Formats: sequence, C-alpha cells, structure tokens
Amino acid sequence: MLWFLLFSEGTFMADRSGNSCHQIPEGLPKLPVRIRESSKFDYGRVVLVAGSRGMAGAAALSSMAALRGGAGLVEAIVPESIQSTVAGFDPCVMTHGLPEDAAGRFSLSALSAIHDRCQKADVVALGPGLGRSDDLVKIVQDLWQTLPRPAVVDADALWALAQDAEWQKFEHTGARVLTPHAGELVRLLGSSPSREKKQERKELEAAASHLARATKSVVVFKGPASLITDGTTNIHNETGNPGMATAGTGDVLTGVLAALLAQRLSAFDAARLGTWIHGAAGDEAVDRYGECSLTARDLLRCLYTQTTRCLSK
Repeated sequence: MLWFLLFSEGTFMADRSGNSCHQIPEGLPKLPVRIRESSKFDYGRVVLVAGSRGMAGAAALSSMAALRGGAGLVEAIVPESIQSTVAGFDPCVMTHGLPEDAAGRFSLSALSAIHDRCQKADVVALGPGLGRSDDLVKIVQDLWQTLPRPAVVDADALWALAQDAEWQKFEHTGARVLTPHAGELVRLLGSSPSREKKQERKELEAAASHLARATKSVVVFKGPASLITDGTTNIHNETGNPGMATAGTGDVLTGVLAALLAQRLSAFDAARLGTWIHGAAGDEAVDRYGECSLTARDLLRCLYTQTTRCLSK
C-alpha cells in the first residue's frame, strides 16, 4: 500500500508549478539517458549500512531515495531485529539482517558480513539511523579506511569518525562524500557542537573546504545554500527551503547521492547534482504541502520528476 501511495501521489504532482520549476543552472551535471539495451546492472548497486532499533525509518528513507535517484539495485544492510520493518516499506529494496547488540545496533561481530555484502556494491552509503556505540565507532572507522568503493558518509557515521581525534589522517582508497550539518561539521573538526552557534557560516564554510582537502573527500555542508566543496572548487546550491528542516530529509539526500555515484558520476558531480535534485524535490513538495507540514516522505514523491529533468538530452 505504501508503494502505491508513493507512486500515485508523485504522479499527481508531476504537473505542478511554483518553486519546483527552477531553471536548471548552466553546467549542472546530467545523468545519461538510458539506452534501450540495458539492465539494472548498468545503473549500479547501492548498499546501505544503516538503521538501528527505533530508527528503521532512516534506513528505509535512504533506500527508497536511492531507487528514486536511479540506482539499478538497492540493498539495505540493517540490524536483524529491524529487517522485516525496513523490508515492509518498499518491496523493491533488498534487505539483509546482521547481528546486533542489546540495544538493537550493529555489533562488532557484524563487521565481517558487512564487508562481504559491500563487496557486491558499486557504492556504499553509511550512517543513517546507525546509533552510537563503541562497536559502531570501530565498524565505521574500519569501513572508512578499507572500502575500495565510493562511500557516502552521513549522520551517526560522522559521529563515529569524529571519536578519533586523528581521523582526518586516516587513509582511504575509494571516493568519499561527507554530508555534515553545522553541528556535525564542528564535531568533525574536533570541537564541541556548542561552538557552532559562535561561528559564522562563512567561517564554517572555509573549514568545510579545508576538511575536504585534508581528507581527500567531497563535503556537502548542509544548510541554507548548501556548500559543495572538494577543497578546491566551492559551489553553493540554490534549491531547497526551510520546510526541509525536518527529520529524515538528510537520509533522503544520502540515498540520492549514493544513487548518482552508482551511475558513475564523479564524487563532486554527484554531490552537486544530488544536492540540487534533493532541494528541487523539496521545493516541489512545499508547493503542495507547505513548509510546516512537509515530511521527508514527501520528498520521495517528488524525486522522480526532478531526477527526470536532469537527464542529458
């Protein structure tokens, strides 16, 4: 029933106008038009390492967003107690449950199996709804350093990285995209999130650019006019609205970014295009629901129209 609602309401909104009709900026990366002789394997396999007891929705939102972003296959690796819950959101998402601790978070004994599942991935998304524990610190820091594939790192995975004061020196091979909001960025820089309020946005943006350069990553610093930076090139996103300041919208962004990476965009191009699509979907959703009533699920209903607009001609 949920899948039907997502599809039918999204279809209803396809012809709406308003904020959703942004002019596509010159130079915005595009997705290639799909050729007739193609299969799901041509559009990438996204594996999400996400979720914990009480946070199944974060894993589900990211997974469904990855599908809407065009990934050919999406698998959600989750703690075993929430596997059936995540699977129930969308029959198109594959799920795999792994060992957990008493609080319903991944236990360290899951790490070997996580590696096994990630071997099949083109892109890994790490963080939505993971929770926080000593085991998760070890899992996240191991994956950051050892995954040869591109990875999108968000939410509690950012917290886990920041638990080691030397994390910026960790080596990695695959491309990395970090998606912090201001509090998470300050923590990644080694300060208390309470300092966020004392720093100007411009100062934090400079720090985000430095972080990208230091970690050889792309950073999407979320907020008004989100900054996309690889440490050399800095671009501000023009889409989005205050209605998107609600739980789950960051999980949706993670899924979209992973999907675009899986379709072989570079990390910077995927970050730039994905952030634009995510914000444009939010603007389309706000036309119908208003800023106060917008939810992350509403973005899913609008992703396909904005993604389709960004196909190369």
